[in-house]
Amino acid sequence: MSHFNRLLEFYQSGSVPWDQPDPPPEVMAFVPTLPVGRALDLGTGLGRAALYMAGLGWQVDAIDFIPQAIIEATARAERVGLADQIRFHLSPVSQLDFLTEAYDFALDVGCAHSFGLDELRTYHHELRRLLKPGAYYLLFAHLNEIEPDPDARRWLDEADLRQVFSDGFALERVEYGQTQVGDQSPWRSAWFWFRRDPDQ
Repeated sequence: MSHFNRLLEFYQSGSVPWDQPDPPPEVMAFVPTLPVGRALDLGTGLGRAALYMAGLGWQVDAIDFIPQAIIEATARAERVGLADQIRFHLSPVSQLDFLTEAYDFALDVGCAHSFGLDELRTYHHELRRLLKPGAYYLLFAHLNEIEPDPDARRWLDEADLRQVFSDGFALERVEYGQTQVGDQSPWRSAWFWFRRDPDQ
C-alpha cells in the first residue's frame, strides 16, 4: 500500500492519530523563541501546527497532499478566525515549485521519513531554495533501526538525511526517542533542528 493510501485510510476512517488540539511539545517550546515571520508547515494534516503558529502572529503556508485534510484544516482555520493568516495548499511537500516567497521557518512533523533518497534530495532542494539564510527547519522523523530487520517497515536513514542536508544546512541539535502508534511496535524517532547556512 502506498504512503498516500495509508494516510487516506486514517482520514476516511475518522480515526486520525495526530488529530490533537496542540502541536507536539517540541514545537510549542521552540517556535515562541523565534522572531515571528513567515512559516512553512509541511504535512499540515488537520492544521494543528499551522493554527498554533498563526495564533502567535505567523503567516503560514500549510501543505498536504490529502484533500480531506486540507478541507478540514481550512474549515478549522475559518472557525477560529485565522483563515487570513494561513494559506492551505494541496500538494506533496516535495513539490513546492508554486511557492516563491522566502520563509523564516519550516516545520515537518512526519513527512520526510516516508521519502526515498531521490525524493529526499528533491525536498532538500526546495527547502534550500525557500528558506532564508539563518532560518530554522525543524524535522520530526521515524528512523530506520541501527541493525535493521529486513522484514520491518523502512523509514528514514539518518545517514542519508545528514548527508543530503549537509549542503546548505547546519545540524544544530538532535533529540532521539521512540514513537508508538496504537498497539504497533515502537519505532526509533528523532527531532532534528537544522539551520539554513547563511553562507551558502
